[in-house]
Amino acid sequence: MIDNIVTHHTVLGIDPGTNYMGFAILQTERSKAACIEMGILDMHKMESHYQKLQRIFFCIQELIEKYEPTEFAIETQFVDKNVQTMLKLAHGQGVAIAAALSKDLPVNEYSPMKIKMAITGNGHASKEQVAAMLQRYLHIPDEQMPQKLDATDALAIAYCHYLQLGSPLGMDHKYKNWADFAKRNSSKIHK
Repeated sequence: MIDNIVTHHTVLGIDPGTNYMGFAILQTERSKAACIEMGILDMHKMESHYQKLQRIFFCIQELIEKYEPTEFAIETQFVDKNVQTMLKLAHGQGVAIAAALSKDLPVNEYSPMKIKMAITGNGHASKEQVAAMLQRYLHIPDEQMPQKLDATDALAIAYCHYLQLGSPLGMDHKYKNWADFAKRNSSKIHK
């Protein structure tokens, strides 16, 4: 059965947004993962919402052509009190998904809570906590950590998808909770 599992993936993670869209490329090989690229598409000075959507579409297509990902992961819509904000974000998310589908990439969506839970063990973790855990897991030097958390959010989405691909760390057991994981993996915890 293990022979049938694909062990190499390149995941394009997208944190959708129409002012700043985070993106990350995560390359995986069995139990190892490495961040190849992460950054943001800065559109906050663009006035036309439709030009932003066009830019998102072409940027994602360019990323797909450059890195040839095998997987596409994106954060699902969150609930916001401002309906206009939600609609604009949904437009951006839809265009990002359309760009991936136009290149025949399978689309995987994850809720913000699921992503945070997968990375930190806490579904209500802060963006800073998520970024810090990713930096530890992927051994990213301080100078390579981006200023904008949209980029690390995209990396978190890609890493969450990597974790969903079927026990990439070779774990054949489940943990009861975060404390149980920490107890059994004390060498992975840095204080």
